[in-house]
Amino acid sequence: MPTLIHYPLCPFSRAIRLAAAECELKLSLEEKKPWAWAADFLEINPAGTLPLYRDEDGGMLCGSYPISEYLAETGVDETGDARAFSFFPGDEAERGEVRRLVDWFHRKFDSEVTAYLIGEKVIRRFDSAMGGAPNMEMVRAGQANLRYHLGYIGHLTEERTWLGGEHLSFADLAAAAHLSCIDYLGDVPWGEAEEAKQWYARIKSRPSFRSLLADRVPGLKPPDSYADPDF
Repeated sequence: MPTLIHYPLCPFSRAIRLAAAECELKLSLEEKKPWAWAADFLEINPAGTLPLYRDEDGGMLCGSYPISEYLAETGVDETGDARAFSFFPGDEAERGEVRRLVDWFHRKFDSEVTAYLIGEKVIRRFDSAMGGAPNMEMVRAGQANLRYHLGYIGHLTEERTWLGGEHLSFADLAAAAHLSCIDYLGDVPWGEAEEAKQWYARIKSRPSFRSLLADRVPGLKPPDSYADPDF
């Protein structure tokens, strides 16, 4: 069975977990704290980032982008059912749009929202080298930036069934992975973003999301709405 080295509140790891579940690919999960890198881990991935994917032959892939492309190329999403999940569905232009949105959430959303909120409220909390209370200026910046991104998600869903087009894709899973981490902290103002909430509710209600909703980080309790598909 392939292994995913991950952290429960790492959105890049969550995106791969969601995709694997959508493809009915069973993974063995091995947790790694992103603030406690050991030399042996850095020998495998000098970038010191998650997730890492180890195949059944011991081959290793580092990072959400390479893992998603690898899984797509291996055909784990090829069911023959046009309604089923595909990492990058559609023609060349449609696949390009999906990849653009994956980059948007894994790079832009991460740097403007996730890095601030998870960094200050989770990493700083548990990393003794950082220590101390969250930097509230950075927290407020992340919360303000989040509202812009929720508006963009709403804009995308006005004329599309899913973020990248008419089919569920890895773009939806990447976006939902980041939002689910922020939702664990109770920081998503769903009352101000009805269109984004409706899209997220559809994702959150899928069977692939169940393991994420069961995640718990010791010492950090999510709000009751986090595990409720009918939030």
